[in-house]
Amino acid sequence: MGHSPNLPNNGEMAATVTTDECQEPAVPTSSDVLALRQALAREIKDRRRAECSAQIQTDAVQLALDLLVREPDIEGFFGAFTKSLVEGCDAHSCGVWLIDEDQQRCDFWMAYLVDRLYTKSSADWGSLKLPREAMSAHLFDHKPGWTSTVTYTGRDARLPEPVRRYNEQAGVQSLAISPLVLGDRNLGWIGISASPTSDCELQWAVAVLEATARQATLALHQSRQAEQRRIEERRKAILEERNRLARDIHDNLAQGFAAILMQLQAAQREAGSLPPAVSASLEATIDLARSQMIEARRSVCALRPDASDGESVAAALKRIADVGQRTAGVPIDLAVDELPRFGGGVEREVIGIAQEALNNAVRHSRAGRIRIVASTVRSIGLRLSVADNGRGIAGDRHTAGFGLTSMRERAERIGASLTIVTAPRKGTEVVLAWDPSLLPTQVHVVS
Repeated sequence: MGHSPNLPNNGEMAATVTTDECQEPAVPTSSDVLALRQALAREIKDRRRAECSAQIQTDAVQLALDLLVREPDIEGFFGAFTKSLVEGCDAHSCGVWLIDEDQQRCDFWMAYLVDRLYTKSSADWGSLKLPREAMSAHLFDHKPGWTSTVTYTGRDARLPEPVRRYNEQAGVQSLAISPLVLGDRNLGWIGISASPTSDCELQWAVAVLEATARQATLALHQSRQAEQRRIEERRKAILEERNRLARDIHDNLAQGFAAILMQLQAAQREAGSLPPAVSASLEATIDLARSQMIEARRSVCALRPDASDGESVAAALKRIADVGQRTAGVPIDLAVDELPRFGGGVEREVIGIAQEALNNAVRHSRAGRIRIVASTVRSIGLRLSVADNGRGIAGDRHTAGFGLTSMRERAERIGASLTIVTAPRKGTEVVLAWDPSLLPTQVHVVS
């Protein structure tokens, strides 16, 4: 049998076997084995670090969910969060700083220190010996800390001297501060101070802090959003109630006084010649009805700030003094300087206080004379005095009565100082002082 033309003979087959195929595989050297071991060790370390980081994130999320259920208010939530951080990281303390809504300043909000939580609402907040202002100013001014966690040693040169002194006295060796960042907005900072025994322990504490900060930021943001919604709902409810009251006053009281005024004026025209006393009484009643109609309209304006009747303080004081004198028969002296306009809100409260003080003097003082004086204070403010020479206010009525309460509340609304000076059989003087630069409101009753 002949050879197949498609198959090589034995010699050709031998020729196709290369030298490389006949050599033994290369034996790894000791350096290759070492490099392989180091690569495997790094991979195992990275995997463990990733697993640890994932576990920390999971634990932080679970803690946040648990606390949101258990602590409905944001202060209680952060209090429990700071406690967990201190205990979980074996830290010395944990603090929280918040930036105001206008992003203008940073304030120290709370701290968990030595097994105890301190907040601004705590009775012992003032006794907390921490360099609050110095650290708050540093956090606000240190721009790298606005976007990423910053770690310090206890005597770090970046820290203010009061903070370094405190760390040295308290034995704090390290400080980690993480920003509460949401999107491009920083809400504040959360930080822990500790004395770690190794770099690994510090890194673990920082990882826990950053995971906690992310959850705390979300909780703080949600709390603020919910509070804003509650404020808006209350504002809408108040506005609706004010509008309802304004409609009732306008449709009932104001219209009623207008109708009474029209009837009185018609009776005056039809009556013809009347005895002087009756004519004077009728004229005073007409003025009183007109004044009360104006006051009803003023109340509508107060309830609806976009409405205005345009009456100045000086004009209103003259009107109420005229009506008071006509209806009470008590001489009322009026001295009013040339007054600037103070704005509708302020003017309504000032006139309301003057009206109430005059009503009290007319009805209760048994005074023989009343004097109303209004003058400017440094060209921008106002001093109003309503004084009588009557019997004074009894001691047990200094803080009682709706009239005095109403005047006090009106003064508080505009940030004014209200002083009531009274003495038995020596009269009473109500003094209102309003100045845009004078805060806060002060209310005094002097006997």
